[in-house]
Amino acid sequence: MASKPGVLTDWPWTPLGSFKYVVLAPWVVHSVYLFATKNESERDNVSILVLPFLLWRAIHNQIWTSISRHRTAKGSNRIVDKSIDFEQVDRESNWDDQILFNGLLFYIGNIIVPGASHLPIWRTDGVVLTALIHAGPVEFLYYWLHRALHHHYLYSRYHSHHHSSIVTEPITSVIHPFAEHMSYFLLFAIPMVTTVLTGTSSLASMFGYITYIDLMNNMGHCNFELIPKWLFSIFPPLKYMMYTPSYHSLHHTQFRTNYSLFMPFYDYVYGTMDKSTDALYEKSLDREEESASVVHLTHLTTPESIYHHPIGFASFASKPQKSKWYLWLMWPVTFWSMFMTCIHGRTFVAERNAFEKLKLQSWAIPRYTIQFLFQREAISGLIEQAIIEAEARGTKGEEINRNGEVYIQRYPQLKVKVVDGSSLVVAVVLNSIPKGTTQVLLRGSLSKVAYSIASALCQRGIQVSTFYKIEYERLKLSTGDGSDLVLSRSYSEKVWLVGDGLSEEEQQKAPKGTLFIPYSQFPPKKARNDCLYHHTPAMVAPSSLENLNSCENWLPRRAMSASRVAGIVHALEGWNVNECGQKMFDVEQVWEACLKHGFRPLMTPN
Repeated sequence: MASKPGVLTDWPWTPLGSFKYVVLAPWVVHSVYLFATKNESERDNVSILVLPFLLWRAIHNQIWTSISRHRTAKGSNRIVDKSIDFEQVDRESNWDDQILFNGLLFYIGNIIVPGASHLPIWRTDGVVLTALIHAGPVEFLYYWLHRALHHHYLYSRYHSHHHSSIVTEPITSVIHPFAEHMSYFLLFAIPMVTTVLTGTSSLASMFGYITYIDLMNNMGHCNFELIPKWLFSIFPPLKYMMYTPSYHSLHHTQFRTNYSLFMPFYDYVYGTMDKSTDALYEKSLDREEESASVVHLTHLTTPESIYHHPIGFASFASKPQKSKWYLWLMWPVTFWSMFMTCIHGRTFVAERNAFEKLKLQSWAIPRYTIQFLFQREAISGLIEQAIIEAEARGTKGEEINRNGEVYIQRYPQLKVKVVDGSSLVVAVVLNSIPKGTTQVLLRGSLSKVAYSIASALCQRGIQVSTFYKIEYERLKLSTGDGSDLVLSRSYSEKVWLVGDGLSEEEQQKAPKGTLFIPYSQFPPKKARNDCLYHHTPAMVAPSSLENLNSCENWLPRRAMSASRVAGIVHALEGWNVNECGQKMFDVEQVWEACLKHGFRPLMTPN
């Protein structure tokens, strides 16, 4: 929101929320009806193509956002090092409003403007005319409109909303108040209306022009430099005709320079070209890929997690993972992604953070949880490759969500340390149990975390119950005397520690008000409204942890999985040992180290 919001700041359909697309429904239905009922010679190709074109614009923007987030996470050619936060992601979540707005105007213009329908696919004269009008009147008028928007009166009421994003992402380019978008559309409509009125318009000149605007807007806000130097060497005047991402990034950091749209020509003419433009361009191009201090190796979970991934849909990734009704419409894309990850894909950098002296990165394995069941060998190879790559890049510590003992045995000379975070998971679970608890029920797949929890509880004199005799026997062997282990008969325990495999039927046996505390990565499916369900083991990150703008799995904002935090603390403390296989750290020592560095337990039930 602008510092002093002016009139027509909000979009007209803001109260509709995610149902705002219904405003397009009458126009879409009308165009489809006319296309279906008219004979071939009378069908209007423009109105029927508006909706596919709007979908293309959304996909185009998303492609740029995903590429930009991946490239800036890697660090190569990055322009601005500052962070993006949840506030910026929320502010930019309505980036599709301008697509919706343009769609409505396309439908209306198609009806009321003479000559705006039944257009040919291509007309050279119309394409040339569009290019000339853009390079002349549009660029000139935009320059002065932009300077006017930086006047304190308009800036405080409108344009400051856009400049709230110091570190830009591609979709930042279209984050403006409604009134400002109206002025931009009037400006960009000049070439389109001119070609229509002169009878030279075509599908290529109209839809191609908007695609060009989207392309240049996204490129100018992507926060990594991608225009090669040789391009300007071959044709030096190009520096006056085409801007670069670093050129426009300076406008967001300096505010009073580099006002031009896509052609810096008018900044040179009127003396508003930032003096550091060339130096920043060179510096950004020469910037090498960043070496991380700590790497968090993760993977996709549910099929829908591709949309919640940091390089997926930004607004989805910034909220605890929740399913939306319209994601069901995207199942063809979801299924295709699962198929592609089965046959192809390698680990890639998905997110970067910074904390104290550490540079942090998250590397994603393009495999879903279900694929771990039947692609173990292939996935093991991806993890192994990631560890070797981290070693080559000089990573000081690496956190992995799976036990990695086999890789340490295979490569004993590795300097990188593999940390699965089990000790901190145990610490989080132990500290999530309410004070005064005298008995708990342990249920779920037994792992080294489960055995450690049971052993720690028995040492504290807390009775540990279990449903099944085979689990009881195994736990008894691992805890020594097993005097505080019992087989549950009455299911009276009000605190359940649960791992993978807890069924809904088993949950029904719990008494009213039972607290379910997960010790695995995946929370149990909620089957009771009269019980409390805790989050999976996690810690709340301190405010000094930078660039945290997405949520991890089902956790709330600024919460990080215990396994991820463990890798960070391991590096901060300089512990030169691995935590993998059956090896674990001292639970109390890990817990105190986390608190010392500002991490706090996530105690709120889900």
